[in-house]
Amino acid sequence: MNPNLTQFGDHMTRLTGVRAIMKDIIETLRSAGSQEFINLSAGNPVIIPEVEQLWRDCTQELLASDAYGEVVCRYGASQGYEPLIEAVVNDFNQRYGLSLSQQNVLITPGSQALYFLAANAFGGYRQSGELREIVLPLSPDYTGYGGVSLVPEALRAYRPALDLIGDHRFKYRPDFEQLTIGQDTGFVLFSRPCNPTGNVLSAQEVQQIAALAAAQDIPVLVDSAYAPPFPALNFTEMTPVFGENILHCMSLSKAGLPGERLGIAIGPEPLVRVLESFQTNLCIHSSRYGQAIAAQAIASGALAHISETVIRPYYQHKFAVLEQALEAKLPNHLPWRLHQGEGAIFAWMWFPDLPMGDWEFYQALKRSGVIVVPGSSFFPGLQEDWPHRHQCIRISLTASDGEIDQAVGHLASLVAQVYQSAPAVV
Repeated sequence: MNPNLTQFGDHMTRLTGVRAIMKDIIETLRSAGSQEFINLSAGNPVIIPEVEQLWRDCTQELLASDAYGEVVCRYGASQGYEPLIEAVVNDFNQRYGLSLSQQNVLITPGSQALYFLAANAFGGYRQSGELREIVLPLSPDYTGYGGVSLVPEALRAYRPALDLIGDHRFKYRPDFEQLTIGQDTGFVLFSRPCNPTGNVLSAQEVQQIAALAAAQDIPVLVDSAYAPPFPALNFTEMTPVFGENILHCMSLSKAGLPGERLGIAIGPEPLVRVLESFQTNLCIHSSRYGQAIAAQAIASGALAHISETVIRPYYQHKFAVLEQALEAKLPNHLPWRLHQGEGAIFAWMWFPDLPMGDWEFYQALKRSGVIVVPGSSFFPGLQEDWPHRHQCIRISLTASDGEIDQAVGHLASLVAQVYQSAPAVV
Protein backbone atom coordinates (compact mmCIF):
# COMPACT_ATOMS: atom_id res chain seq x y z
CA MET A 1 0.00 0.00 0.00
CA ASN A 2 1.20 3.52 -0.81
CA PRO A 3 -0.44 5.86 1.76
CA ASN A 4 -1.73 9.16 0.43
CA LEU A 5 -0.25 11.57 2.99
CA THR A 6 -1.29 15.07 3.92
CA GLN A 7 1.21 17.94 3.95
CA PHE A 8 1.78 17.30 7.65
CA GLY A 9 2.13 13.57 7.07
CA ASP A 10 4.71 14.13 4.36
CA HIS A 11 6.68 16.54 6.54
CA MET A 12 6.68 14.36 9.64
CA THR A 13 7.75 11.17 7.82
CA ARG A 14 10.92 12.71 6.40
CA LEU A 15 14.29 11.88 7.93
CA THR A 16 15.76 15.11 9.25
CA GLY A 17 19.02 16.12 10.88
CA VAL A 18 21.01 13.42 12.63
CA ARG A 19 18.24 10.88 11.96
CA ALA A 20 19.25 10.88 8.30
CA ILE A 21 22.89 10.43 9.28
CA MET A 22 22.03 7.65 11.72
CA LYS A 23 20.41 5.68 8.92
CA ASP A 24 23.77 5.68 7.11
CA ILE A 25 25.62 4.82 10.34
CA ILE A 26 23.31 1.89 11.12
CA GLU A 27 23.67 0.52 7.59
CA THR A 28 27.46 0.91 7.84
CA LEU A 29 27.64 -1.02 11.11
CA ARG A 30 25.32 -3.77 9.85
CA SER A 31 27.36 -4.33 6.70
CA ALA A 32 30.76 -3.95 8.38
CA GLY A 33 31.61 -7.65 8.29
CA SER A 34 35.03 -8.11 9.86
CA GLN A 35 35.80 -4.38 9.86
CA GLU A 36 35.74 -2.81 13.31
CA PHE A 37 34.57 0.75 13.96
CA ILE A 38 35.06 3.16 16.84
CA ASN A 39 31.61 4.69 17.10
CA LEU A 40 31.80 8.28 18.31
CA SER A 41 28.34 9.16 17.01
CA ALA A 42 26.17 7.81 19.83
CA GLY A 43 23.61 10.02 21.54
CA ASN A 44 22.63 7.27 23.97
CA PRO A 45 24.10 7.81 27.43
CA VAL A 46 26.51 5.22 28.81
CA ILE A 47 24.91 2.73 31.21
CA ILE A 48 26.89 3.65 34.33
CA PRO A 49 26.57 0.88 36.98
CA GLU A 50 25.82 3.22 39.89
CA VAL A 51 23.11 5.00 37.91
CA GLU A 52 21.52 1.77 36.75
CA GLN A 53 21.52 0.53 40.35
CA LEU A 54 19.71 3.67 41.48
CA TRP A 55 16.87 2.96 39.07
CA ARG A 56 16.83 -0.74 40.04
CA ASP A 57 16.51 0.26 43.70
CA CYS A 58 13.69 2.70 42.94
CA THR A 59 11.92 0.01 40.91
CA GLN A 60 12.16 -2.46 43.76
CA GLU A 61 10.70 0.13 46.13
CA LEU A 62 7.82 0.73 43.73
CA LEU A 63 7.15 -2.99 43.30
CA ALA A 64 6.99 -3.44 47.06
CA SER A 65 4.74 -0.43 47.68
CA ASP A 66 0.96 -0.23 47.87
CA ALA A 67 1.08 2.42 45.11
CA TYR A 68 2.20 -0.03 42.40
CA GLY A 69 -1.29 -0.90 41.16
CA GLU A 70 -2.40 2.72 41.08
CA VAL A 71 0.74 3.72 39.18
CA VAL A 72 0.79 0.99 36.52
CA CYS A 73 -2.83 -0.16 36.24
CA ARG A 74 -4.64 3.17 36.05
CA TYR A 75 -4.63 6.32 33.93
CA GLY A 76 -3.40 9.50 35.58
CA ALA A 77 -3.70 13.24 35.27
CA SER A 78 -2.38 14.85 32.09
CA GLN A 79 -0.27 17.23 34.13
CA GLY A 80 1.70 14.32 35.58
CA TYR A 81 2.07 12.00 38.57
CA GLU A 82 1.36 14.11 41.65
CA PRO A 83 4.21 12.76 43.83
CA LEU A 84 6.70 13.56 41.05
CA ILE A 85 5.35 17.08 40.63
CA GLU A 86 5.51 17.56 44.40
CA ALA A 87 9.10 16.27 44.50
CA VAL A 88 10.16 18.67 41.73
CA VAL A 89 8.44 21.64 43.39
CA ASN A 90 10.01 20.93 46.78
CA ASP A 91 13.47 20.32 45.32
CA PHE A 92 13.54 23.49 43.22
CA ASN A 93 12.02 25.69 45.91
CA GLN A 94 14.60 24.54 48.43
CA ARG A 95 17.55 24.46 46.03
CA TYR A 96 16.97 27.76 44.20
CA GLY A 97 14.84 29.75 46.64
CA LEU A 98 11.75 29.74 44.39
CA SER A 99 8.05 29.87 45.23
CA LEU A 100 6.76 27.26 42.81
CA SER A 101 3.39 25.57 43.20
CA GLN A 102 2.22 22.39 41.51
CA GLN A 103 0.57 24.54 38.84
CA ASN A 104 4.05 25.55 37.63
CA VAL A 105 5.07 22.00 36.59
CA LEU A 106 4.16 19.74 33.67
CA ILE A 107 5.46 16.22 33.01
CA THR A 108 5.76 15.22 29.33
CA PRO A 109 6.80 12.06 27.41
CA GLY A 110 10.37 13.31 26.99
CA SER A 111 11.60 16.81 26.25
CA GLN A 112 11.35 16.24 22.48
CA ALA A 113 7.58 15.91 22.95
CA LEU A 114 7.61 19.09 25.02
CA TYR A 115 9.20 21.06 22.17
CA PHE A 116 6.73 19.57 19.71
CA LEU A 117 3.87 20.79 21.89
CA ALA A 118 5.40 24.26 22.17
CA ALA A 119 6.37 24.52 18.51
CA ASN A 120 2.80 23.94 17.40
CA ALA A 121 1.08 25.85 20.20
CA PHE A 122 3.19 29.02 20.02
CA GLY A 123 4.80 28.81 16.55
CA GLY A 124 3.26 28.58 13.08
CA TYR A 125 0.30 30.39 11.57
CA ARG A 126 -2.16 32.29 13.73
CA GLN A 127 -5.87 32.36 12.95
CA SER A 128 -5.28 35.73 11.26
CA GLY A 129 -2.83 34.04 8.85
CA GLU A 130 0.30 35.66 10.32
CA LEU A 131 3.36 33.43 10.73
CA ARG A 132 4.84 33.26 14.23
CA GLU A 133 8.49 32.19 14.11
CA ILE A 134 10.33 29.78 16.38
CA VAL A 135 13.59 31.61 17.01
CA LEU A 136 16.83 29.76 17.75
CA PRO A 137 19.13 32.59 18.90
CA LEU A 138 22.33 30.59 18.68
CA SER A 139 23.16 28.21 15.83
CA PRO A 140 24.36 25.43 15.87
CA ASP A 141 21.92 23.86 18.31
CA TYR A 142 20.04 20.61 18.89
CA THR A 143 19.22 18.93 15.56
CA GLY A 144 15.87 17.68 16.89
CA TYR A 145 14.48 21.21 16.74
CA GLY A 146 14.37 20.80 12.97
CA GLY A 147 11.49 18.32 13.14
CA VAL A 148 9.27 19.67 15.91
CA SER A 149 7.14 22.10 13.92
CA LEU A 150 4.35 21.11 11.56
CA VAL A 151 5.15 24.39 9.77
CA PRO A 152 8.84 24.07 8.81
CA GLU A 153 9.06 27.65 7.52
CA ALA A 154 8.39 28.86 11.07
CA LEU A 155 11.87 27.85 12.25
CA ARG A 156 14.48 30.62 12.15
CA ALA A 157 18.02 30.44 13.51
CA TYR A 158 20.71 33.09 13.88
CA ARG A 159 24.44 32.87 13.38
CA PRO A 160 26.54 33.28 16.52
CA ALA A 161 29.54 35.41 17.25
CA LEU A 162 32.76 33.37 17.48
CA ASP A 163 35.33 33.94 20.20
CA LEU A 164 38.73 32.55 19.17
CA ILE A 165 40.63 31.31 22.22
CA GLY A 166 44.33 30.56 21.88
CA ASP A 167 45.47 28.55 18.86
CA HIS A 168 42.99 25.69 19.03
CA ARG A 169 39.92 26.65 21.07
CA PHE A 170 36.80 28.71 20.38
CA LYS A 171 33.37 29.51 21.80
CA TYR A 172 30.01 30.53 20.37
CA ARG A 173 28.13 33.51 21.80
CA PRO A 174 24.77 35.06 20.86
CA ASP A 175 25.19 37.89 18.36
CA PHE A 176 22.81 40.44 19.83
CA GLU A 177 23.47 42.86 16.97
CA GLN A 178 21.84 40.38 14.58
CA LEU A 179 19.29 38.64 16.84
CA THR A 180 15.73 39.81 16.22
CA ILE A 181 12.89 38.98 18.59
CA GLY A 182 9.78 40.87 17.56
CA GLN A 183 6.04 40.78 17.04
CA ASP A 184 6.37 37.95 14.51
CA THR A 185 8.17 35.71 17.05
CA GLY A 186 6.14 32.89 18.60
CA PHE A 187 8.74 31.74 21.11
CA VAL A 188 12.49 31.44 21.62
CA LEU A 189 14.28 28.13 22.13
CA PHE A 190 17.87 27.14 22.92
CA SER A 191 19.77 24.45 24.85
CA ARG A 192 21.96 25.15 27.90
CA PRO A 193 24.35 23.26 28.07
CA CYS A 194 24.17 22.85 24.32
CA ASN A 195 23.91 19.69 22.27
CA PRO A 196 26.06 19.47 20.11
CA THR A 197 28.69 22.01 21.15
CA GLY A 198 28.87 21.81 24.95
CA ASN A 199 28.36 25.58 25.04
CA VAL A 200 26.83 27.19 28.15
CA LEU A 201 25.27 30.60 27.71
CA SER A 202 26.01 32.88 30.64
CA ALA A 203 23.21 33.88 33.00
CA GLN A 204 23.55 37.44 31.68
CA GLU A 205 23.09 36.24 28.08
CA VAL A 206 20.00 34.22 29.05
CA GLN A 207 18.54 37.21 30.90
CA GLN A 208 19.22 39.47 27.93
CA ILE A 209 17.41 37.09 25.57
CA ALA A 210 14.53 36.78 28.04
CA ALA A 211 14.27 40.57 28.36
CA LEU A 212 14.07 41.01 24.58
CA ALA A 213 11.30 38.42 24.47
CA ALA A 214 9.46 39.78 27.53
CA ALA A 215 9.13 43.16 25.82
CA GLN A 216 6.89 41.41 23.27
CA ASP A 217 5.23 39.04 25.79
CA ILE A 218 7.02 36.09 24.16
CA PRO A 219 7.93 32.86 26.00
CA VAL A 220 11.50 31.58 26.18
CA LEU A 221 12.07 27.83 26.44
CA VAL A 222 15.45 26.83 27.85
CA ASP A 223 16.31 23.24 26.94
CA SER A 224 18.03 22.05 30.12
CA ALA A 225 18.45 18.38 29.23
CA TYR A 226 22.08 18.52 30.47
CA ALA A 227 21.67 21.13 33.20
CA PRO A 228 21.77 20.95 36.99
CA PRO A 229 20.42 19.70 39.30
CA PHE A 230 20.01 16.48 37.27
CA PRO A 231 21.80 15.22 35.22
CA ALA A 232 24.12 18.14 36.16
CA LEU A 233 26.28 17.67 33.06
CA ASN A 234 27.73 21.16 33.35
CA PHE A 235 31.52 21.31 33.53
CA THR A 236 31.47 25.00 34.39
CA GLU A 237 29.54 26.79 37.12
CA MET A 238 25.96 27.52 36.09
CA THR A 239 22.57 27.96 37.72
CA PRO A 240 19.20 27.63 35.96
CA VAL A 241 17.67 31.00 35.12
CA PHE A 242 14.00 31.53 35.92
CA GLY A 243 11.65 34.36 34.99
CA GLU A 244 8.08 35.37 34.21
CA ASN A 245 8.42 34.35 30.56
CA ILE A 246 10.96 31.49 30.94
CA LEU A 247 10.01 27.83 30.75
CA HIS A 248 12.77 25.64 32.19
CA CYS A 249 12.64 22.35 30.22
CA MET A 250 14.32 19.27 31.70
CA SER A 251 14.84 15.69 30.63
CA LEU A 252 15.77 12.60 32.65
CA SER A 253 17.28 10.84 29.63
CA LYS A 254 20.90 11.67 30.45
CA ALA A 255 20.15 10.92 34.10
CA GLY A 256 19.76 7.28 33.09
CA LEU A 257 16.11 7.06 31.99
CA PRO A 258 16.07 7.59 28.20
CA GLY A 259 13.81 4.57 27.72
CA GLU A 260 11.09 5.98 29.97
CA ARG A 261 10.75 9.28 28.06
CA LEU A 262 10.37 11.82 30.86
CA GLY A 263 10.41 15.57 30.33
CA ILE A 264 9.74 18.18 32.99
CA ALA A 265 8.62 21.75 32.26
CA ILE A 266 8.84 24.36 35.03
CA GLY A 267 7.51 27.85 34.49
CA PRO A 268 4.60 30.30 34.44
CA GLU A 269 1.20 28.68 34.96
CA PRO A 270 -0.38 30.12 31.75
CA LEU A 271 2.32 28.45 29.60
CA VAL A 272 2.03 25.18 31.52
CA ARG A 273 -1.76 25.12 31.07
CA VAL A 274 -1.52 25.58 27.30
CA LEU A 275 0.98 22.76 26.92
CA GLU A 276 -0.99 20.50 29.25
CA SER A 277 -4.12 20.95 27.11
CA PHE A 278 -2.13 20.14 23.98
CA GLN A 279 -0.67 17.04 25.64
CA THR A 280 -4.11 15.82 26.76
CA ASN A 281 -5.22 15.70 23.13
CA LEU A 282 -1.99 14.11 21.95
CA CYS A 283 -1.19 11.31 24.40
CA ILE A 284 -3.05 11.79 27.73
CA HIS A 285 0.11 11.58 29.87
CA SER A 286 3.67 10.33 30.18
CA SER A 287 4.64 6.87 31.46
CA ARG A 288 3.51 6.62 35.09
CA TYR A 289 6.05 3.92 35.92
CA GLY A 290 8.91 6.22 34.94
CA GLN A 291 7.33 9.11 36.82
CA ALA A 292 6.93 7.02 39.98
CA ILE A 293 10.55 5.89 40.20
CA ALA A 294 11.74 9.41 39.30
CA ALA A 295 9.64 10.80 42.15
CA GLN A 296 11.48 8.54 44.60
CA ALA A 297 14.92 9.42 43.22
CA ILE A 298 14.27 13.17 43.33
CA ALA A 299 12.48 13.30 46.69
CA SER A 300 15.25 11.33 48.40
CA GLY A 301 17.99 13.54 46.95
CA ALA A 302 19.64 10.49 45.41
CA LEU A 303 19.31 11.66 41.81
CA ALA A 304 20.91 15.05 42.40
CA HIS A 305 23.69 13.43 44.43
CA ILE A 306 24.53 10.77 41.85
CA SER A 307 24.38 13.38 39.08
CA GLU A 308 27.02 15.50 40.79
CA THR A 309 29.25 12.68 42.06
CA VAL A 310 29.00 10.07 39.27
CA ILE A 311 27.41 11.27 36.03
CA ARG A 312 29.18 14.64 35.73
CA PRO A 313 32.68 13.35 36.64
CA TYR A 314 32.30 10.44 34.21
CA TYR A 315 31.75 12.65 31.16
CA GLN A 316 34.05 15.43 32.32
CA HIS A 317 36.83 12.83 32.44
CA LYS A 318 35.98 11.69 28.90
CA PHE A 319 36.25 15.25 27.64
CA ALA A 320 39.65 15.60 29.31
CA VAL A 321 40.81 12.37 27.64
CA LEU A 322 39.73 13.68 24.24
CA GLU A 323 41.27 17.09 24.85
CA GLN A 324 44.63 15.61 25.84
CA ALA A 325 44.64 13.27 22.84
CA LEU A 326 43.88 16.14 20.45
CA GLU A 327 46.69 18.25 21.89
CA ALA A 328 49.13 15.37 21.64
CA LYS A 329 48.24 14.06 18.19
CA LEU A 330 46.76 16.78 15.97
CA PRO A 331 49.36 18.87 14.11
CA ASN A 332 49.76 22.18 15.89
CA HIS A 333 50.31 24.15 12.68
CA LEU A 334 46.98 23.13 11.14
CA PRO A 335 43.76 25.12 11.70
CA TRP A 336 41.71 22.89 13.98
CA ARG A 337 39.66 24.20 16.90
CA LEU A 338 37.81 22.50 19.76
CA HIS A 339 34.81 24.24 21.32
CA GLN A 340 35.20 25.04 25.00
CA GLY A 341 33.99 21.99 26.92
CA GLU A 342 31.39 23.48 29.26
CA GLY A 343 28.91 20.59 29.46
CA ALA A 344 26.83 17.81 27.80
CA ILE A 345 28.17 14.48 26.50
CA PHE A 346 29.69 15.64 23.22
CA ALA A 347 32.68 17.54 21.89
CA TRP A 348 32.46 19.88 18.91
CA MET A 349 35.31 20.48 16.48
CA TRP A 350 35.72 23.14 13.80
CA PHE A 351 38.21 22.87 10.94
CA PRO A 352 38.51 26.38 9.42
CA ASP A 353 38.83 26.43 5.62
CA LEU A 354 38.30 22.67 5.48
CA PRO A 355 39.10 21.70 1.87
CA MET A 356 36.07 19.35 1.73
CA GLY A 357 32.54 19.34 3.10
CA ASP A 358 31.69 17.86 6.47
CA TRP A 359 29.79 14.94 4.92
CA GLU A 360 32.79 14.05 2.74
CA PHE A 361 35.06 14.38 5.79
CA TYR A 362 32.72 12.07 7.73
CA GLN A 363 32.89 9.47 4.94
CA ALA A 364 36.69 9.67 4.80
CA LEU A 365 36.98 9.27 8.57
CA LYS A 366 34.58 6.34 8.41
CA ARG A 367 36.92 4.61 5.97
CA SER A 368 39.56 4.92 8.72
CA GLY A 369 37.26 3.04 11.08
CA VAL A 370 35.94 6.03 13.04
CA ILE A 371 32.33 7.24 13.02
CA VAL A 372 31.41 10.79 14.06
CA VAL A 373 28.48 13.03 13.08
CA PRO A 374 28.79 15.69 10.35
CA GLY A 375 28.20 19.12 11.84
CA SER A 376 25.83 20.49 9.17
CA SER A 377 23.02 18.45 10.76
CA PHE A 378 23.00 20.86 13.71
CA PHE A 379 21.98 24.09 12.01
CA PRO A 380 18.17 23.74 11.73
CA GLY A 381 16.44 26.95 10.73
CA LEU A 382 19.60 28.73 9.55
CA GLN A 383 18.55 30.18 6.23
CA GLU A 384 21.87 31.54 4.98
CA ASP A 385 24.62 29.43 3.42
CA TRP A 386 27.36 29.83 6.02
CA PRO A 387 30.57 27.92 5.13
CA HIS A 388 31.22 27.30 8.84
CA ARG A 389 28.30 24.85 9.02
CA HIS A 390 30.17 22.47 6.66
CA GLN A 391 33.45 22.61 8.62
CA CYS A 392 32.42 20.98 11.92
CA ILE A 393 31.90 17.53 13.43
CA ARG A 394 30.31 16.26 16.66
CA ILE A 395 32.19 13.67 18.73
CA SER A 396 30.39 11.59 21.36
CA LEU A 397 32.05 11.11 24.74
CA THR A 398 30.49 7.68 25.24
CA ALA A 399 33.43 5.51 24.07
CA SER A 400 36.17 4.05 26.27
CA ASP A 401 39.32 6.04 27.01
CA GLY A 402 41.35 3.76 24.74
CA GLU A 403 38.86 4.05 21.89
CA ILE A 404 38.85 7.84 22.15
CA ASP A 405 42.63 7.96 22.06
CA GLN A 406 42.80 5.57 19.11
CA ALA A 407 40.10 7.47 17.21
CA VAL A 408 41.97 10.75 17.65
CA GLY A 409 45.01 9.11 16.08
CA HIS A 410 42.98 8.29 12.96
CA LEU A 411 41.46 11.77 13.00
CA ALA A 412 44.91 13.38 13.21
CA SER A 413 46.14 11.41 10.20
CA LEU A 414 43.11 12.41 8.14
CA VAL A 415 43.34 16.10 9.11
CA ALA A 416 47.01 16.23 8.09
CA GLN A 417 46.26 14.47 4.82
CA VAL A 418 43.29 16.70 3.96
CA TYR A 419 45.05 20.01 4.56
CA GLN A 420 48.32 18.91 2.95
CA SER A 421 46.42 18.03 -0.20
CA ALA A 422 45.25 21.64 -0.46
CA PRO A 423 48.26 23.78 0.53
CA ALA A 424 46.86 26.86 -1.19
CA VAL A 425 43.92 26.88 1.21
CA VAL A 426 46.17 26.65 4.24
